[in-house]
Amino acid sequence: MNNWIELLHEFKRKKQPVALVTVTKILGSAPCKVASKMIVTKQKEIFGTIGGGKLEFKVIDEAVVSIYENKIIELSYTLGPEFEQCCGGKVELIIEPMNQSPELYLFGAGHIGIELCNVLKNTPFNITLLDVRENWKSTIEIDKSITFSDIDFNFYKQFINWGPNCYIAIMTHDHKLDFEITALALHSETKYIGLIGSKTKKNKFNNLLKKELNFELGISPVHCPIGLDIGGFTPKEIAISIASELLKKYYGK
Repeated sequence: MNNWIELLHEFKRKKQPVALVTVTKILGSAPCKVASKMIVTKQKEIFGTIGGGKLEFKVIDEAVVSIYENKIIELSYTLGPEFEQCCGGKVELIIEPMNQSPELYLFGAGHIGIELCNVLKNTPFNITLLDVRENWKSTIEIDKSITFSDIDFNFYKQFINWGPNCYIAIMTHDHKLDFEITALALHSETKYIGLIGSKTKKNKFNNLLKKELNFELGISPVHCPIGLDIGGFTPKEIAISIASELLKKYYGK
C-alpha cells in the first residue's frame, strides 16, 4: 500500500478511529514483506494487506481491539498449521491506534473555563470551548490551540463528536443550560461528564432527570461537583482540581 499517508490523513480529517498495522520483522518464509502496511477500521474494513489468509483475519481482530482499547499492540506469529500455512516463517508486527486523542468539550467560557484551558494546554486533550453568549469571544483570551464555538445549544448534538474519547465539562453561566447539556450528554456516548455546582444543584438536577426525563440513573454517572477535592476556591485552583480529575480519568488511575 503506497498511499497509506494520504489515507491516514483523510481518516484524521474525518476524526475516524483506525489502526495502522505494520510488519516489522520476518524470519524465514512469509506471505508479506517487512514494512507491509494495512489500515483497519472499527467495522473491519481494510486498506492494504499483510498477505491475506488466516493471519490477516487474526490481525484484523487484534486491530479492532487496539482501536477500542486505544493501545499499541505488538504481536509475533509462527506460520504453521494454526494458520493453514506450511512455510514455517515468523512474522512480527505492530498495531497502532490512530485518531484516538481525547476530545474535551468545555461548556462555559467564564473564569474557571478560561483557567482550565490554560492548565490543560500541552496535555493530550483536544479542547473545544463553547459559549452561547453573543460576541463573547471578543471578551476573552485563549491559546490558539483551543477551538472556540458560539453555536446554539440546538446544534450541540450534531456538533459534538460523541464516543469513547469524548469528555464533557459543564460550567456555563446558566443553570437551565447546564441541565440541558447534562441531559444531552447522559443520553449520548461519552467517557466522562463533569458538572460544576453545589449539592443543592446536584439534587435538583437528579430529581429533574428522574421525574421529568424518566432517566433512572439520575445524576449518578456525572462527576458533580466536578474536580478532585484538593482544596482551594480561586478559579485557577478549581481549574487545577478539574484538570487533575480529567487526567486521572484519561490515564485510568
